[in-house]
Amino acid sequence: MADLEAVLADVSYLMAMEKSKLVPAARASKKIILPDPSVRSVMHKYLEKKNEVHFDKIFNQVFGYMLFKDFCKTLPEGKLPELEFYDEIKRFEKVELVNERRDLAKKIYDEFIMKELLSHTHNYPQEAVAHVQACLVKNDVPVNLFEPYIPEIFSRMRGEPFQKFLESEKYTRFCQWKNLELNIQLSMNDFSVHRIIGRGGFGEVYGCRKADTGKMYAMKCLDKKRIKMKQGETLALNERIMLSLVSTGVRILLFLFVNNI
Repeated sequence: MADLEAVLADVSYLMAMEKSKLVPAARASKKIILPDPSVRSVMHKYLEKKNEVHFDKIFNQVFGYMLFKDFCKTLPEGKLPELEFYDEIKRFEKVELVNERRDLAKKIYDEFIMKELLSHTHNYPQEAVAHVQACLVKNDVPVNLFEPYIPEIFSRMRGEPFQKFLESEKYTRFCQWKNLELNIQLSMNDFSVHRIIGRGGFGEVYGCRKADTGKMYAMKCLDKKRIKMKQGETLALNERIMLSLVSTGVRILLFLFVNNI
């Protein structure tokens, strides 16, 4: 009987994962309602006070990056070359096969470097150019091949493009999302919990699906009675702090809530 229950749990979990790939957030059962755009003024002051109205802070958040990218499409040129260059570099860094990475590296070099060198408009540090050229001559394409370009790309985007972004409707939308993020109160009702995918000293880890977006997450549930019994309060709190600080390119701690049980 226990084996049958485990199989059914597995099937339910796999179906939920497959559904999360196919069902867009717009069709999710719980809708997200953004606050009125007038919240921009209050949120801007709040973010300024928290020292978060900076390019790096906003650009490194998923929806901050997406809104900045959408804003760039509204520019007179219809695009921002530095952002296109950055996106191609990030795409290059994710390629695992060396042959594919080599082909993409040459394409990026031709499109964003060589073309500008020929027209004498490539105003990037000579060291960055020399580094990429030296690697390509040797057919060496490490993941960090274009890394020397990133500081200058960011420096350019921090200037006029970002200042115009702060004056745009896209920044208003960013403030609406930040306000929603501050006021959201999550509970177990916001998730469909499927099955246990791991166990620890103080609780279990479940596979779950968020109701408003349909996305899958791993939910770690800590048993307060078990923590107190083992005198693990400090350990649990330290783990929470560490998870919120960890940055590996993937957000480790996305949501946190407490129930009354």
